Order: sequence, then C-alpha cells, then structure tokens
Amino acid sequence: MTRQQATRRKRANGVESRQRILDAAAAISGERGYEGTSIAAVSAHCGLPASSIYWHFKDKDDLIAAVIERSFATWPAAVELPGEETDTSLDRARVMAANVATSLVEAPDFLRLGLVLALERRPTESRGRTAFLQLRAIARTKIAEMLRVLVPNLAEGAAEILADYAVAGADGLFIQREIDNDAVDLVAMFELHAQSVFEAVIRMAARKAGRASRSDSARKPQCC
Repeated sequence: MTRQQATRRKRANGVESRQRILDAAAAISGERGYEGTSIAAVSAHCGLPASSIYWHFKDKDDLIAAVIERSFATWPAAVELPGEETDTSLDRARVMAANVATSLVEAPDFLRLGLVLALERRPTESRGRTAFLQLRAIARTKIAEMLRVLVPNLAEGAAEILADYAVAGADGLFIQREIDNDAVDLVAMFELHAQSVFEAVIRMAARKAGRASRSDSARKPQCC
C-alpha cells in the first residue's frame, strides 16, 4: 500500500468513526436527553474508546452541537418552495410544510435536542444551544423570505411576525408528537399549520391593501 493510499484509508476510517460517534450520541440523547448523555455511554454504544471520541470532539457539548448541526443539514432542502408549476401558492406552502415535517420525522435530533437546550439557562452558554439558536434563525429567515415570495405585497415587518408564528406553531406540533409518539401525523398537522399561516398572510396583505386604498382616497382632491 502506498503512502497516499494509506492516507486515504485513514481519512475514510476517521469519517466512518465520526459518523458512528454521532449516530450513538443521537440515539442516546434521544432516549436520555442532554443531561443523560455522557461520553462513556456514547463510547459503549458505538464501540469506540473514549479517546477516539475526544479526538473528534472536545467535550460532550461539542459532540451534541455536532449532532444538532448534522440533523439540521436535512432542513435547507426541505425549507424550499416547490416550483410555480404547483397549482396555487397555498399548495406550494403545504408541500413545503409536508417536506419539513418529513425531515423532522426522519432526523428529529435538531429540534428535539435544540429545544431542550434552548429552554435551559446556564451561567455559561453551551455550544449546542448557540448552534441551535443560530440554525433556528436561519430557518426563520428562510420562512420569512418564502412568505414574501408567496405574497409580495406584505406590509414591512409582517413576514418576520408571521415567520415567528410559523416557527412557534411548528415547535408545538413537534412537541405534541414527542409526547404522543406515533399517534400524531406530523405531516398532516404541518400541512394544516401551513394553511393557517397562509390564511393569516392573505389577511395581513388585504389589510395593507385596504389601508393603501383609503389613503389614496383621502389624497384625492374633493370637487365643489
């Protein structure tokens, strides 16, 4: 084996080891939560020594942050509007919501772990919590941009308010599924939530149009 081949194999083994560690950390944290996750438990689950884990990750917080970041990697493709060939703007919003719900069902670690960390208040900010809040802000921005594409005449700031509402509702539906497990059809609930958000968008746009119309009427000169 040449030195170049040995280097490639070593790199491939490193990538495989990292994935095994992340898979183990995701499984354990999903069962036990952040506090119940330990390097020793991850080591036992993945079959790699603790030294291997510390080679890839500085500490548990660094490991959990990596789990959150990996899980979030499935979101950017999900938080995309389908093309305009889809029948209506509402249909486009519902398809996107269904895609997001599907990605959460398949890779729930981002939201499951992130919400737990987000609700904690510690003297020192954890890297996992910081990563979650940053990634969550990216998702919120994408949703606001999507709303402006669907309804361009929204009032200034309305898209951001509605994006907050959309994210908060999604959090609640996800938590409900975590409580009731498979009794909740997350895809169907997200489609319904998308319809509610879209109807709110239409109402806010209509109010803006109504105010603009009244303002134009007030500026027209009155005849004698």
